[in-house]
Amino acid sequence: MTVDASADRTARVLVVDDEPDLRALYELALLREGHQVWAAGTLAEARELLAAQAFDVAIIDMRLPDGLGLELLHELTLAQRGERCIVITAYGSAENAVDALKSGAFDYLTKPVDLKQFRAVVNSALQARLAAPAPLPTPAPAVSGGPGLSGAEALRRLIGDSPVMRAVKQRIAKVAQSMAPVLVHGESGTGKELVATAIHACGHRGGGPFVPVNCGAIPENLLEAEFFGARKGSYTGAVQDREGFFQAARGGTLFLDELGELPLAMQAKLLRAIQERRVCPLGEAREEPVDVRIVSATHKDLAAEVRAGRFRQDLFYRLNVIEITVPPLRERREDLPALCQALLARIAADTGLPAPGLSERQWREIASAPLQGNVRELENLLHRAVALGDGGELDAGAPPLAPTPAEATDERAASPPTDLQAWLDAQERQILLQALDETGLDRAAAAARLGLNPRQLRYRIARLGITAPGNEEGHEPS
Repeated sequence: MTVDASADRTARVLVVDDEPDLRALYELALLREGHQVWAAGTLAEARELLAAQAFDVAIIDMRLPDGLGLELLHELTLAQRGERCIVITAYGSAENAVDALKSGAFDYLTKPVDLKQFRAVVNSALQARLAAPAPLPTPAPAVSGGPGLSGAEALRRLIGDSPVMRAVKQRIAKVAQSMAPVLVHGESGTGKELVATAIHACGHRGGGPFVPVNCGAIPENLLEAEFFGARKGSYTGAVQDREGFFQAARGGTLFLDELGELPLAMQAKLLRAIQERRVCPLGEAREEPVDVRIVSATHKDLAAEVRAGRFRQDLFYRLNVIEITVPPLRERREDLPALCQALLARIAADTGLPAPGLSERQWREIASAPLQGNVRELENLLHRAVALGDGGELDAGAPPLAPTPAEATDERAASPPTDLQAWLDAQERQILLQALDETGLDRAAAAARLGLNPRQLRYRIARLGITAPGNEEGHEPS
């Protein structure tokens, strides 16, 4: 639930700036919003006010006569004060803004400050202050994360209680309460989108939109229109005005999945939109403000991509303020029973079959499998098990869930199959599953990779009995 700070009580705001005209401007804007305002022109004056009382929000200029605002921010963070801090930096001081976010600032503003943006950021900070959740392991609060999804529910979708998964959930609960950009890193199939969803749902923006974007699935010539919107007639095929991802995510979270797939030209435009918090739709002469939180994800080593010249260092620096690494399955095998149980229940619901159990042999196979594809590969193995079973406990005499390397070699060296069609179907099924896996279950991208159109792919999926979910919300792999 989004909390309206002004509706519940008058907020107490501290403004720290050495320029009298700017202080007066900020005070007037805040007073018009109904808040109580205290002002300081130096670090010393601010420390006196903070020693005497608590505030909801502290707005701190980076450069003050007796030091840096970052010093005050560090002191408040170390003291575990409750104020949500907004730092004001000079134009173009990206490094200062990032340092402030890493030091615990809720958000930042860049001079010259736009008053509309100023009010929006202050209100966002107040919402976060009033909706702050209790830390884990206490269950997370029921903050809406889109239709029917609370913060607690979003965390529960990250199945597993291993130490590494508990650490991930605790980090999510902590970083959700600021506007700092988060980069989620993990191998393919580990559940990066679920982490991003939980960050959104656990934060004060949980009632706003969550807009996931697969950066690798958008044709390069459409990237700018997709991200920033377009006006009617701005390009061939633009028959009406359309909003972009930034506009669609206004007041919520924009999730940039597979960030490393963006071409360099688009990276530059994305960086400017994030820094200026403004976008210009194609065919429009004026920029418009956008209010979004950015969460990104990648399976690539972006630092290595920067060194190779394939990813902009300034964009990497801007988006990698806080990093969350999602562990691969091989580092949390104690979570396998719970994962299998949840996935089998989901597969049963999708197929309309009764939820089966695994035989002892199949449990051993899963426990010893490399699972390089992580949760997505595990789900594919379980799909195979369900397809080969007939309800109840899966048949202990059924073929192995996944052939060993030696078995695969033996199969290639074997004589021609006695049932050619069944053999060809099995090969086609494996190729389709691999294409879906490698494209993040994006059917359009998988079809393009295989030289098929989407209708042909759908036909083959139906003919072969593949239960391959699309990009529906709530599936474990991202």
